[in-house]
Amino acid sequence: MSYLENIRQHGRDANPFFNSMGIEIVSYEQKKAVLKMQVRPDMHNGVGWLQGGMLVALADEAIALALYTLLKENEGIATISESTSFVKGVREGMITAEAKVIKKGRRVAFAEAEVFLDDGKKTLLSRTSAAFAVTAKE
Repeated sequence: MSYLENIRQHGRDANPFFNSMGIEIVSYEQKKAVLKMQVRPDMHNGVGWLQGGMLVALADEAIALALYTLLKENEGIATISESTSFVKGVREGMITAEAKVIKKGRRVAFAEAEVFLDDGKKTLLSRTSAAFAVTAKE
């Protein structure tokens, strides 16, 4: 069963990281995916802000899900590089990652995601750009 089929059948239970972090699947469609996560105190760094890696992880998972909507049955992905710019810190609330694929080639795919605070203003928290190797499944 492919990852996308597993997501369709089991929702977030298909991904153990989604369960441990409380990530909700909002949507995924051709080239796009949206994930949400509630900021919890156990995700804070030593000075009370959401640890930056949580923003990166949420963006990375949204990007991967967006890429999976384009993969052929015999393809997989592996991260080559990823760069995140942190725009604003957050201590609490629901955050949303919106990912889109920029280009998927035969061997490399490029995608990006933005993470927002769901505060009615859609306050930008971070922006991530990533390159993924498109691999043949063994």
